[in-house]
Amino acid sequence: MKKRKFSIIMSLTLAVGTLLTACGQGAEPADFSVKMVTDVGGVDDKSFNESAWEGLQKFESEFGVEVGYLQSGDAADYQPNLNRLVREGNDLVFAIGFLMGDDVKAVAEQQQDARLAIVDMVVEGDDGNLMENVANITFKEHEGSFLVGVIAGLQTKTNKVGFLGGVDGFLIKKFESGFKAGVKAVNPDAEIIVQYAESFNDASRGQAIADTIYAQGADIIYHAAGGTGNGLFTEAKERKRAGEDVWAIGVDKDQHDEGLPENVTLTSMVKRVDQAVYFVSERTMNGEYPGGQIVEFGLEEEGVGIAPTTENVDEESLQAVEEWKQKILDGEVDVPMNTEEYEDFIENL
Repeated sequence: MKKRKFSIIMSLTLAVGTLLTACGQGAEPADFSVKMVTDVGGVDDKSFNESAWEGLQKFESEFGVEVGYLQSGDAADYQPNLNRLVREGNDLVFAIGFLMGDDVKAVAEQQQDARLAIVDMVVEGDDGNLMENVANITFKEHEGSFLVGVIAGLQTKTNKVGFLGGVDGFLIKKFESGFKAGVKAVNPDAEIIVQYAESFNDASRGQAIADTIYAQGADIIYHAAGGTGNGLFTEAKERKRAGEDVWAIGVDKDQHDEGLPENVTLTSMVKRVDQAVYFVSERTMNGEYPGGQIVEFGLEEEGVGIAPTTENVDEESLQAVEEWKQKILDGEVDVPMNTEEYEDFIENL
């Protein structure tokens, strides 16, 4: 399979939101339009889609371009929404989420002049090659998840922690595998309870699963479940009000505020979807659309990591995070992305 991977070197300034300006002949900002299609979690999911929309809003405020979104009520809306935005003549159309992979492929085949981008998926044509009118944005979620796993492994008091996944598949397995590896790296005796909701948009289901995991003795739960994960915070706050010492770990954004006023958010695995959307939008506007390429964001590019809010993380854990982060960057630790790699990781601890 032929793939072209676009390497990104981003400085610390990118991490705080200032991206390098790309060179090249492109559209004038006033003539440039970029839109996105949300997955079923919606633009106000407090997580993945919301982060992407924040990236577009920042892009709009800095360049005066036209931005917007179409919200998908269910999977049947994906392809019509993408087609609509392409036919409107937008210069770049984002599909937010791997669930739109097949729809992006179909639209890219039908609309050869379209410039599409998809987050969390690599779209290939029937020949196995990357499609020239699709930019593929991926993240090393397993690396960031490893770091919050280190925190959970060190700060659990019951020696049991949990993982609440959305839809079980290759993407969320990266979160799960990295998290479990981080826990085990610092606390080999810890028990990890895993359960999937099979939904990214069911907060009540998320709360029920969180209730089950906490009831089994876990005192910390990490979610990678989009809007479903909002139920984790609801359950954690209810238990905290009842006097239980439980914590939640957020995902994609710094979800500290989701744990208030009971202050139940231990930390979050930040995945800078906002920066990725901004970055690809700016490159496209400047005539450097990365179609037919994979644009990947990991620890090295400061595209994943722990949240800036660290008030509930003790100094030992913060120090451990920095030590393990350096080991990953130096190539001393190969963070697992799936069950097979996780089992190999455990065997070599």
